[in-house]
Amino acid sequence: MKKVSKIEKEQNFLELRPVICDHIKWVKREDGVIQVIIPRSGKLEKLVRYFLKTPETMKIDLDLVGSHVWSGIEKGFSIGEIGQMLEDEPELDVDPVYERLATYINILRNNKFIDLYSA
Repeated sequence: MKKVSKIEKEQNFLELRPVICDHIKWVKREDGVIQVIIPRSGKLEKLVRYFLKTPETMKIDLDLVGSHVWSGIEKGFSIGEIGQMLEDEPELDVDPVYERLATYINILRNNKFIDLYSA
């Protein structure tokens, strides 16, 4: 697989595979919600932590849809397969599926939670 730094017009977005970045840690809570744990280890962050007594990590709880997307990423699904998985879940109200999924994937990528790869 080849890492995609910029998505070209001729690439099919649905065929790309998101992969969770190595520096991102996460846990699945008992209620099924994914909690992403982000280390705050930069020089400035350490300084702020020292003076303001803030925690060493930042924890972000994903919503139900986000947790399903994250689980699909963890299983190695392509974006198209994740979209199909969301469509097949009757308890999720995700309409329009692919537009919302594309926005969510881009948010995860822009925040350096995931990278995208082509086959």
